[in-house]
Amino acid sequence: MTIIPAIDLLGGAAVRLKAGRREDATVYSTAPWEVAAEFAAAGAACLHVVDLDGAFSGERRHAEILRRVILAAAGAPVQVGGGLRRAADVDAVLDAGAAFAVIGTMAARAPAEAERICRRHPGRIVVAVDARGGKVAVAGWTETSSVDALELARRAEAWGAARILYTDVERDGLGGGPAVDATARLARALAIPVIASGGIGRLDDLRALRAAGVPMCVVGRALYDGAFTLAEALSC
Repeated sequence: MTIIPAIDLLGGAAVRLKAGRREDATVYSTAPWEVAAEFAAAGAACLHVVDLDGAFSGERRHAEILRRVILAAAGAPVQVGGGLRRAADVDAVLDAGAAFAVIGTMAARAPAEAERICRRHPGRIVVAVDARGGKVAVAGWTETSSVDALELARRAEAWGAARILYTDVERDGLGGGPAVDATARLARALAIPVIASGGIGRLDDLRALRAAGVPMCVVGRALYDGAFTLAEALSC
């Protein structure tokens, strides 16, 4: 299973939120590019970067910090999301050196545009399926749509998305364990890889996801709080 460390950007710092709540942020570093360099040196095969200010506002932020993070990743692929609501936003992060662009709100609210972007950038678009009670959360998780999570994932696969990033919003940043069964069901329903996200707090959570057949996962707070190291996760 591929372990993907997360770097969430808020106000120029690397932070972690609890259940996506902006008011419940913990700052871990004011130099996110240094965090990226540490993860890359520890053997990360990919990094997951989220522009939280962009996700909440709907406008891309942190362009210069993103450029520095991508350089610091030293060749490790970086997937970038947060505030990518237009084709020009996706073009910009890919032109900046990101290997993948992550779209979420656009996929739920403007599916025709999302499909055009997937077809314009084959193999480089990750569709985020952020679920709250089985429905897709949008606009930085501040709103819940009527779109069914599995339905959106199947649409994205048909569009030619490279991967699905599945997050159980209510578990994110809490360390109480990922939604193993729901993620595994999604992985079995699709031919493209599904990335698990949200709630990973122990090495046993990684083992459970791997045993369930989930091929990739994003890990955030557990790494920052020292529940385990990236080296331990990779060896696990």
